[in-house]
Amino acid sequence: MNKIFSPTRFLPRFTLPALILLTAAAQFSRADDCLSDWHAQNDRVWIGPDYWANPLQDWRIAGGRLECAVSGGNRNVYLLTHESLPAKGTLTLSVSLGLITAADAASKPAKGWGGFRVGVKGTLPDYRNAAIHGKGLDAGVTTDGFLFVGKERAQKIALPMDGPVNLRFSAKPAANNRYRVTLEGHALDGDKKATVSVEIPADQLSGNFALVSHFDAAAANPKRKNKPTTGGSNRGGNVRYWFSKWKIAGDKVKARPGRALGPILWTQHTLSNGNLKMIANMPPLGAKDSQSVFLQVLEGDASSSPKSDKWKTLATEKIDPLSCTALFRMEKWDDKKDTPYRVAYEFNGKTHYWTGTIRKDPRDKDSLVVAGFTGNTDYLFPNARIARNVAIQDPDLLFFSGDQLYESVGGYGIQKTSQVSVETAALDYLRKWWLCGWAFREILRDRPAVFMPDDHDVYQGNIWGHNGRLAKIPGYADGGYHMDPKWVNMVHRTQTGHMPDPYDPTPLQRGISVYYTDMNYGGVSFAIVEDRKFKTGPATVLPDKGGRPDHVRPEDVDEKTWDPKTLDVPEAVLLGKRQLKFLDDWAADWTGAQFKCVLSQTIFCNLANYHGSNQQYLIADLDSNGWPQTGRDKALDAMRRGFAFHYAGDQHLASIVHHGVDEWNDAGWSFCVPSIAAGYPRSWLPDKEGRPVRNRPKPANLPNTGEYKEGLGNRVTVHAIANPAEKNRTKTQETLGHDKASGHGVVRFNKKDRTLTMECYRLLWDAKKPKPEDQFPGWPKTISVEDNYGRKASAHLPKLMVKGMTDPVVQVLEMPGEKVVYTRRIRGTAYRPRVFKANAKYSIIVGEPSQKKTKHLKDIRPTKDKNATLEVTF
Repeated sequence: MNKIFSPTRFLPRFTLPALILLTAAAQFSRADDCLSDWHAQNDRVWIGPDYWANPLQDWRIAGGRLECAVSGGNRNVYLLTHESLPAKGTLTLSVSLGLITAADAASKPAKGWGGFRVGVKGTLPDYRNAAIHGKGLDAGVTTDGFLFVGKERAQKIALPMDGPVNLRFSAKPAANNRYRVTLEGHALDGDKKATVSVEIPADQLSGNFALVSHFDAAAANPKRKNKPTTGGSNRGGNVRYWFSKWKIAGDKVKARPGRALGPILWTQHTLSNGNLKMIANMPPLGAKDSQSVFLQVLEGDASSSPKSDKWKTLATEKIDPLSCTALFRMEKWDDKKDTPYRVAYEFNGKTHYWTGTIRKDPRDKDSLVVAGFTGNTDYLFPNARIARNVAIQDPDLLFFSGDQLYESVGGYGIQKTSQVSVETAALDYLRKWWLCGWAFREILRDRPAVFMPDDHDVYQGNIWGHNGRLAKIPGYADGGYHMDPKWVNMVHRTQTGHMPDPYDPTPLQRGISVYYTDMNYGGVSFAIVEDRKFKTGPATVLPDKGGRPDHVRPEDVDEKTWDPKTLDVPEAVLLGKRQLKFLDDWAADWTGAQFKCVLSQTIFCNLANYHGSNQQYLIADLDSNGWPQTGRDKALDAMRRGFAFHYAGDQHLASIVHHGVDEWNDAGWSFCVPSIAAGYPRSWLPDKEGRPVRNRPKPANLPNTGEYKEGLGNRVTVHAIANPAEKNRTKTQETLGHDKASGHGVVRFNKKDRTLTMECYRLLWDAKKPKPEDQFPGWPKTISVEDNYGRKASAHLPKLMVKGMTDPVVQVLEMPGEKVVYTRRIRGTAYRPRVFKANAKYSIIVGEPSQKKTKHLKDIRPTKDKNATLEVTF
């Protein structure tokens, strides 16, 4: 068991005034009993592996005791590794506590209390959920010295609060499935004692334990609603308790040492072109704690015992103090075999490990399977059902497209860098970010993962990055980031530091970092695109639009006469020149690839036209990447020249769309995955408003599918849409999430026939017993690589007949100037290139550029002769 919360052992010194604690100590002899060990710990913010602090930044170990550093509502430290079982038995807790300074008690105290929370249960049956959403039986001492258990308060005796107080909570079985609970208090200064006792139902004691320091904001300000379960921000008053010598014992106590979290929280890694990058997520450690983390691999046979002595240290890295991460980079990694690894860290005199396997590059597998996620609110935390089902599906790669956290997750609001230090705001973020890692760390340990932060990850409801400028107006529609650049870069490091190096690392305005890059894995070439970072803020380029800068509502315009092209101003940018150049280079490079796939935060259209719980109709939403329209068309054109598929999220609305630039279906396909835990609902309901539709896909004939012009005038063919239920069931959090269209996506890149299959799973299903209805209507859907450049040919060039090489890369260029028309890897040895100008001349490059084996054919004219050929010999 970890030394922070160790098996029972007596502390060396007890004084006579501590008789209550000493008498109780005689009972602490079971293996499942425990006591805190804070007196032996270094000073630090992080309490230790056995605890979850709410919120992280408001607690610390200082001078050998636990301290609440900030006065606020419902500040609590939740014990992960011990719980009270439902079985009949006894239960005893004790702790020493006090207000942080004498001045806190000497002056007129604010309303509040410190003490225990017992029988903590969450909204889902998981101890991790209880750490965030838990409620329990509160028992403690108020700032004016009165003991209480639940609603029962000792009225006659007030303990002096200008010194330490020992509390002892005991519970013994009573009649009728109830317990007699007694709280005893002993003020050491003055030797004053008090007691309160009450009977409670037995089930109130089963669950976890926490210590609480609570400022009663509602009592301080009756007009302000207090939120005792989540805390809100509720900072204020002067209520800060310290705690020491926390002990828990009894027949009902069960130790769960496997639930400890840390000191190595989890890892993320990518493997691309034989280069491994891995990031280890660590807690905020103290100045006297070790600052070094080690990456080790198991030498020899991968089947050797992980406890053998064959572990070799490959690298040692320092922990970045702001992001609390250690970043490893290993070039020329042997990606032809599975390699067991472990990350090692020395803490409290013991070496701790996080283990996993770097799987071999699945380039030889028949298919590459990529699971996709987006939109992670916390009412379904810890997302156990999705994590379990994905583990059974066993994908090769994980893709988190954005909103890995929301401002509300974990409660307590957010702390902005305009209000607190960058360091404090970083801790605020890290606790929210850790919820994502805590939920998915088991499937992350053995699989590479791509993470892309979106607007909520950087504490913005919407983001138009506008090249990194400072956002100034409410809603941030002027473009830019409102948080300090150091904080933004910290977010980037935690979520993207393990990804392949950026294509062009030149930072944006104010030094904000970029991460757009490419990754080759499993025979698929991925372009990782930041589709928010360079995007123009609409309020800047549309100052006279009227109404909310990013919305076009029915009350703003006459929809029958309004022209969406009025919003498509020339100076508006989507991806920006830098990323368009990157896409051009990437689309032409097919080294080691049979597929091209763009990964970005969201899809390039304005599909969601009903927003919010009241499903407000919007004509157009400029937060969508349907705007700016010209920028959208440039992005789609660059992607289709590499026959690239688009995999994304963000919309809270899963969809399959075939995009059009000049005509319907002349560009590529996109798959937007559903939210992990859908919060703000969105829908696409063109049939409801009578929007004109053409060519509804057969035989499915699903409602709200077919060829449309969406609200910004972009051409889209909707093949599947996962609208939320008209009415949500609220029986459980999971039925609510299911009806709000939560779930996850899967894409299978099928190498044998060069097709890809899109799958979209609802929340409530069992991967061990799959059924057709587990997926949303319209899924699964299979398309070919060829479908991602749907433009109709005006003519064809002579058929290429290749000898001496199979599956070569073919690049078609238009003359003069040799502008790239498209590049693709063909199947087999024969291919008849299509072109889009019947009267133009073309050149063709055929071969394997990575091996410097190519042939360049020039001055090729289209022909109507289907039997015309060009022989290319290697």
